[in-house]
Amino acid sequence: MDRTLAADLARLPDILDAARRAAADALATLDARPVVPPPPPPPPPPAKGTAPATPLPEHGAGAAAALDAFQRRWAPRLSASAGPRYLGFVTGGATPAALAGDWLTAAHDQNSNSAPDGAGQDLERETVDWLRDLFGLSAAHTGTFVSGATMSNTTGLAIAREWLGERAGISPAEDGAAALGPVRVLSGAPHSSIAKALSVLGLGRRSLVQVPTLPGREAVDPAALDRALADSRGGPPAVVVANAGTVNTVDFDDLHAIAALKERHDFWLHTDAAFGAFAALSPDHAHLTAGLDASDSLCVDLHKWLNVPYDSAVQFTRRQDLQARVFQNSAAYLGPLGDHPDLVHLTPENSHRLRALAAWFTLRAYGRRGHREIVERDIACARALGEDLARGPEFTVLAPVRLNVVCFTLAENPTPARLTALREAAAAEVFVTPTVYAGTPALRAAFSNWRTTQADVRRAAQALRTAARELE
Repeated sequence: MDRTLAADLARLPDILDAARRAAADALATLDARPVVPPPPPPPPPPAKGTAPATPLPEHGAGAAAALDAFQRRWAPRLSASAGPRYLGFVTGGATPAALAGDWLTAAHDQNSNSAPDGAGQDLERETVDWLRDLFGLSAAHTGTFVSGATMSNTTGLAIAREWLGERAGISPAEDGAAALGPVRVLSGAPHSSIAKALSVLGLGRRSLVQVPTLPGREAVDPAALDRALADSRGGPPAVVVANAGTVNTVDFDDLHAIAALKERHDFWLHTDAAFGAFAALSPDHAHLTAGLDASDSLCVDLHKWLNVPYDSAVQFTRRQDLQARVFQNSAAYLGPLGDHPDLVHLTPENSHRLRALAAWFTLRAYGRRGHREIVERDIACARALGEDLARGPEFTVLAPVRLNVVCFTLAENPTPARLTALREAAAAEVFVTPTVYAGTPALRAAFSNWRTTQADVRRAAQALRTAARELE
C-alpha cells in the first residue's frame, strides 16, 4: 500500500473528525457568508506548451493536507446553496438527518442494485413506499431512485416509448425508436428536461408539440388538448406530459380533466411533478395535486423540497413490466429479471448509489408532520416576498404566488442586462435565477430550503430593493 495512503488509514478517525469540523463550520456560518461569492479575477492564459497552473502532484501529501488546500482555495468560492436565501433552481438544502444519512451512504459505499447484495434494495423499496404514501399515490405505482428530475423524466418517457411500441406490436427497446415512426408528445408548458429526454430517447425534440395554455396561465387548456388528441385519431397514440408545478409560476394542469380524456383518446400520461408533488403535504394546497395518481409515470425531485443532498429523485410508474423491458440488464453476476426485478433492471444506471438512505433518514427523523411544516413555511415565505415586492415601486410581480415561487421583474426597463446587474448586486444576500415569462425578461425566487424564515424574506426583499435603486 502507498505509504501516504497507509498513514491516512491509520489516522482515519482524525481525518473524519477534521472533515466534520470543516463541515460544521461551513454550515454554522451560512448566515454570514455571501450567498454567491463574487468570482475571482480570471487568471492569465497559460503560455502555449506550459504546464497547468496547479499541476497534479506526483507525490500526495495526504488527506489532511488536501483538506487544508480545499479550505484555503475552494471553500471560500463555494456558494451558500445549503442556506436559507439561496432561492435559485428550486433548491433545498439537507436536513440534519438527511446529511447524516448521506455521510453514512458514503461510508457504507453500497452499489445495491442486485439480489446478491440486497439490503440496500430493501431499504430503497421501504423508502419508496413511504414516498408513495407521502404523495397520496396508490399501490399501483412502483418507484425507483434516480439522480434528478431530468433522469426521472427520461425514465418515465422511456417507459412511455415502450408503451407506444406495445400498442403497435413492436418493442422499441429491441427494435429501436425508429421502428415507431413519428411520435407526438403533447404538453402545455413543458420543462426543458422533457425536450432533452426526447432527444436522448431517439424520439427527437421536434416530436414535442406545445398545446395552448389557459389565458394568463401556464396550465394546459384541456379543450385544446382534447382537440390535439383528436387530430391524432386514426394514427398512433400520443404521449401527454402534464405539469404539476411549472417552474415560472408553479401552475398545475387539471390532472383529473386530462385523465378523463382517456375515455375518448388513447395516450400515455406522464406527469412532471418535480416539486409540485409536495403540495400534497399541505391540506390547504393538496387539491392542486388531485389526480396525480392517474399518471402512468411520474417525476418527483427529492433534492428540492424533501431537502436531501444532491443528487436525488424518484420515478414512479404503473407499468414496471415495461420499465424492466427497457432497462433489463443481462449478466451472469446480476440477479434474474423475475416478477420483482432488481433495481439494476429498472433504471439506466448499473451503478446505483444508495441515494435512498438520506431520504430514509429525513423521513424517519421528521415524519409527515415535519416535512409538512417545511412546505407550509416555504409557501408562507414565498407569499410574503411577493407581497413585499408588489408594495414598492421597484418591481412588478408577474403572476400569482400559487405555491413557492415568486416570478417578478423590474417595474421599468426590465432588460436582461439590467436584471443581470440586479442579480449580481444582490448576490451577497440573496440568489435568484433569470427567466422569461410571457415574453418578459424576469427573475424567479424559489423557496424550498428547510432553514428559510420570514427574517430571510425581509433580508432578501431589502437586498433586491437596494440593488434595484442602485441601477438608477
